[in-house]
Amino acid sequence: MQRRDFFKGIMAASVAASAAPSNLLAQQVATPAAPPPATPAPGPVPWMRGLMEVKPLPISQLSADAVAQTNANFFTGIQLATLRRLSEILAPSSNGYPGAIEAGAPEFLDFLIGVSPSDRQQMYQSGLDRLEAEAKQHFSVSFAAVTADQADQLIRPWLRTWMNDHPPTDPYELFINLAHSDIRTATVNSQAWSDAAHRAGAQTPNTDLYWYPVDPDLHHEGSTQTHSVATYPRPS
Repeated sequence: MQRRDFFKGIMAASVAASAAPSNLLAQQVATPAAPPPATPAPGPVPWMRGLMEVKPLPISQLSADAVAQTNANFFTGIQLATLRRLSEILAPSSNGYPGAIEAGAPEFLDFLIGVSPSDRQQMYQSGLDRLEAEAKQHFSVSFAAVTADQADQLIRPWLRTWMNDHPPTDPYELFINLAHSDIRTATVNSQAWSDAAHRAGAQTPNTDLYWYPVDPDLHHEGSTQTHSVATYPRPS
């Protein structure tokens, strides 16, 4: 009995020893190996530095007038008002034809002088400023508010008959006479003047030839008429 029990114990130990590796292998397969520790990220490269500190700008609604001026003028408000009154005095409407104001001559000259040489710009600016100063000095009002008689006293002493190649030499006298010529030229070369000529039945070579200050298309393809931009004499 003891011998038989001894051999049974040896056989049981052998079976357990042979089964142990397979059980250990099953445990290794069932339990996945732990992943290797993650490699720390490198420090920020030069082109990434500061990106985390950037804060987005606040988004707010913008007004159009806060971005750009809607009506860009070369002359100041007072200078343009002086030019309008001067144009009204020197080129009034008559006989069914528009005056300088109806023709938009001051606004056209504001654009024209704004793209003219600097000496012509300075001549206009100083001339308009002097007109305003003399109106306040003699009549205590702005030139834009002078009467026709008051304006005549300020303008007529400076008007001259002159030739294009022999303009006046005095700077202020040159301004008054060139402004007179420019205002009248802009008026008679306007669309309003051309329309009045059509209504009057005039058939002149200059009909349908006028400046077009807003539309960049000089041929104005939406119309059946052909337009051109008038040229202006420059002081020599």
